[in-house]
Amino acid sequence: MLETQAQDYQPLENYGIIGNQATVALVGLKGSIDFMSFPRYDSPTIFAALLDKDKGGRFQIVPQLNNIGYKQMYLPDTNVLLTRFLSYEGLVEITDFMPIAGSEYECTLIRKVMVVRGEVKIRMDCCPRFNYARTPHTAYQQENQIIFKSEEDNTLLRLVSDCPLQLNNRDASAEFTLHEKEVVHFIFQMIPREDIENDLFKDPEAIGSQVDKAFLETVHYWKDWTRQSAYKGRWADMVNRSALVLKMLTSRKYGSPIAAATLGLPEAVGGIRNWDYRYTWIRDAAFTMYAFIRLGFTKEAGDFMRWIRKQFEKNIEEGGGLQLMYAVDGTADLHEEELTHLEGYFGSKPVRIGNNAHNQLQLDIYGELIDSIYLYDKYGEAITYDFWQQLCRQIEYVCQNWNQKDHSIWEIRSEMKDFLYSRVMCWVAVDRGIRLAESHAFPYPFEKWRTIRTEIFEDIYHNFWNEDRKAFVQYKGGDVLDAAALIMPLVRIISPYDPRWISTLEAIENELVSDTLVYRYNTEHFEDGVGGGESTFSMCSFWYVECLARGGQLEKARLYFEKMMGYANHLGLYAEQIGLRGEQLGNYPQAFTHLGLISAAHYLNRALEKSKI
Repeated sequence: MLETQAQDYQPLENYGIIGNQATVALVGLKGSIDFMSFPRYDSPTIFAALLDKDKGGRFQIVPQLNNIGYKQMYLPDTNVLLTRFLSYEGLVEITDFMPIAGSEYECTLIRKVMVVRGEVKIRMDCCPRFNYARTPHTAYQQENQIIFKSEEDNTLLRLVSDCPLQLNNRDASAEFTLHEKEVVHFIFQMIPREDIENDLFKDPEAIGSQVDKAFLETVHYWKDWTRQSAYKGRWADMVNRSALVLKMLTSRKYGSPIAAATLGLPEAVGGIRNWDYRYTWIRDAAFTMYAFIRLGFTKEAGDFMRWIRKQFEKNIEEGGGLQLMYAVDGTADLHEEELTHLEGYFGSKPVRIGNNAHNQLQLDIYGELIDSIYLYDKYGEAITYDFWQQLCRQIEYVCQNWNQKDHSIWEIRSEMKDFLYSRVMCWVAVDRGIRLAESHAFPYPFEKWRTIRTEIFEDIYHNFWNEDRKAFVQYKGGDVLDAAALIMPLVRIISPYDPRWISTLEAIENELVSDTLVYRYNTEHFEDGVGGGESTFSMCSFWYVECLARGGQLEKARLYFEKMMGYANHLGLYAEQIGLRGEQLGNYPQAFTHLGLISAAHYLNRALEKSKI
């Protein structure tokens, strides 16, 4: 059947991702870029067909071939993506990449189309839709480029090519035939208004050489970065791919990592758990730093430390605790709203932008953050006394508030409770603060912090233990199990051989674990204020593997880890959750999952080496 313009949704796992550490784009197996915020991760989308196939906008390249097979791969150790169209009539390859940007206004997307074999007719359609497809735009042609102009703020984008472009109302298109080894290039970029008359890409004859130069620079950038990894163990390809995902989701300008590349993708198709994850969560960012530090990438951790210090300074000015999430540049207002004009991925409404969880109290963020600072101090650069003084204020905040009810890691939208996970992380915050102080002989309130650390521990050990369930439960006084408890031996608040932990792990296995797949909690047993169901949570699966390994069950841990790797897509990418058919669900790719993979692989490989299994 002759390939024509796609009108239906592609499964999420059919997408690869490219990026420049300012933003990212999702590239489908069928050659369509169906999601891209532009020019920054948390900017409004310019392509969002993933969220509305008709209104969202896309950038599509389609070979006119019969009976096409599709393949995608990354060039090894890079974020340069190849998409191949395979047919008896011909073979076409698209190379997609984004040069590493010096600034947001240098944000450029490059697509190189080559016929490897045969003679193939190809169609290109570039259909941007500004501001989540809410703002009209105009378009006009200027020599070998088409300019798109937002009617709201006069933002200018342009598509440049070395093949003839046509202007179709407000979209760009091209139809061309390539013979074997022939190549066409498309460059899509944001430009400041004053640069509209510059000479960049003005000469179609020079576009090929400019793209080739950018291609080599981009390949070398990613390869040089990956080469610095200290991880040389088993599963290096998957670990490196996960590291490249985390690097791609981390702002080069600000040093702040985002939780995921996308917004509004459902935890269950047709469901309502559709959130915007394109922001910097303190928790997710701290876990990302754990992963970087384990792999030897301490520069990334240092960049984040500079970003978090700016938040500390604002925190001092405004009083109170840290906000649990921020925009990439540290902006605090992330007002949530629904995009009612978009139908959602496979009709999954509502599509939300912003995130009202930014107003929640989540006390656990201090534990993850201070632990990441402790690790950076140990394996990266020693923190300064000025930094320590800022940090003391955060630890004092924990000392004053650790016994408060909160919303905790899963950001429930029902009433606050005394959650186990938050209590554990408050203990981590105080414990790592004490360790930091004593490693540098920094002054700190010795008796106070040690007393509070003991109080938190005793509260956890006695008040969160449910004798009937023989397990530590989700919240004080409850009987609900929560996979977040898997963090306990990982942060060393309890031994993996402690009888209470062994019993808790067995209870979690019986209720929340299916083979290697793990649910966060049973939504029928706990009302989280959202409604609807969800699928298994992939980060919890990797936590489970690491718990098994730390408890000496190495063969089981290895089996489950390697089975879990089989749920990745063809490129080694994971979303937030795994559905009933093994499909990727939730926002994609998800930093949580990839950093969990790195942590589990790092510990398990080291344990296997020691045991000689």
